[in-house]
Amino acid sequence: QVQLVESGGGLVQAGGSLRLSCAASGSIFSINAMAWYRQAPGKQRDLVAAITRGGVTNYATSVKGRFTISNDNAKNTVYMQMNSLKPEDTAVYFCNVNGIEGKTSLFFDSWGKGTQVTVSL
Repeated sequence: QVQLVESGGGLVQAGGSLRLSCAASGSIFSINAMAWYRQAPGKQRDLVAAITRGGVTNYATSVKGRFTISNDNAKNTVYMQMNSLKPEDTAVYFCNVNGIEGKTSLFFDSWGKGTQVTVSL
């Protein structure tokens, strides 16, 4: 079983910055991709940014140029630097990791519990 632990959320004023971290632990043979999603109240969960093991990234249009996703393969950790935050970035941010489990050699797709990001005017 693969567990994800997120950190770094909080309250920040518009224009400020936050850095989210998500560490994967457990029986991991390999990780294919790591991503951040977000869900605002009453809305669906949407992809914010993703990164493959090889470093290929993908961003939602709304965060391009403001957010940067990165990973540390040795630590099975993904980060997201969020700059120039806007009130519309307020949401619960979820980490998602998929790959191959070490014990079973089966594909896994795990989610973190989420971390709240609130951007005030």
